[in-house]
Amino acid sequence: MSKPLTLADAARTFRKSPTPWMIGTMLLAAAAARIAVGNWQITDALVPLVMLAAFPFVEWIIHVFILHWKPRTIAGVTLDSRLARSHREHHFAPRTVSLIFIPWQTLLIVIPVLTAVALLAFPRVELGLTFLTCISVLGLGYEWTHFLIHSDYKPKTALYRSVWRNHRNHHFKNEHYWFTVTTAGTADRVLGTYPDPKSVETSPTAKNLHGAASKL
Repeated sequence: MSKPLTLADAARTFRKSPTPWMIGTMLLAAAAARIAVGNWQITDALVPLVMLAAFPFVEWIIHVFILHWKPRTIAGVTLDSRLARSHREHHFAPRTVSLIFIPWQTLLIVIPVLTAVALLAFPRVELGLTFLTCISVLGLGYEWTHFLIHSDYKPKTALYRSVWRNHRNHHFKNEHYWFTVTTAGTADRVLGTYPDPKSVETSPTAKNLHGAASKL
């Protein structure tokens, strides 16, 4: 019998992916810049609170409208993002480590965009750097949680067990529900995608989004 996977074991695999390093670099740079510029105000404390409250809904929106995007052909041009393609592959092979993470190619676009938002869209550059620091922390938390759920690490706390069960229901019960990853019963409950699993039929397409299996 193989020994149970520990958090240390999981962390060793986690840090082999380029994505955590890319987000971690953004976090270190943003945090260092934020500390350097100073000028702390009450709004710097409000930003993380607002972002924590909004993050489950952001996850839900991205999951539903971007990751579960169905390819469409308009005027001979197929509209289909790398994120959506990667996510369909992830549903087909949920244990493949490389498919669990945000594609690093996508981060090459997302990180500069977030940096531009931080520097240009806030009334104070200090506030923008607070935002960039917080979004980096949330991004790392998302990647770690998502990776851990798809690993062999077994839940040991009630909180993590609920998050683990929520996402695994999405993959192995029905892909039309349970869209949040880092929380359970938050945005899904508000937006009507948190049914009693016993009341939901097991979907035959949970591993084959939009017929993707035939193209893999």
